[in-house]
Amino acid sequence: MQTLGLGLFFEDLTIGRSFKTIGRTITETDIINFVTCTGMTEVLFTNHEFQAHESDIKGRVAPGALVFTFMEGLLTQSSMQHTGFAFLEMDLHIKGPTIAGDTIYVEVEVIEARRSASRPNRGIVRTRNVVKNQRGDVVMVYTPVRMVKARTNGAEQAA
Repeated sequence: MQTLGLGLFFEDLTIGRSFKTIGRTITETDIINFVTCTGMTEVLFTNHEFQAHESDIKGRVAPGALVFTFMEGLLTQSSMQHTGFAFLEMDLHIKGPTIAGDTIYVEVEVIEARRSASRPNRGIVRTRNVVKNQRGDVVMVYTPVRMVKARTNGAEQAA
């Protein structure tokens, strides 16, 4: 019997492949729960008076870490179940604010893919992940490197 909901395998992640996730609206409750849970209780995230009178960004600002983790959650649900084995590294750049009420999603492009030298049944894949809001504004760009499961061990292809 086939199992539905499995992630993408190394062989599915060829250089140039692109896809995007569904959107996720960030709520004020999400922000408060996140900053409370993580201890990121900075006034920028928790103080309405500071936000209204001192911040350059108006509205309930979401921490970049929340935006990143929510996008990783959408990617885990849609492309990494049973196939994502390790998050190895990344570069991350915040390009603009995310405010409560924004709906964000991530567009993904595979920019590097190679067979793991030490584990031939795994691949090493780098993607360029562009997070956008409902207006199409880029709010974050990050380039994670992951180890992912392969369907084959690579020896079959060499034979």
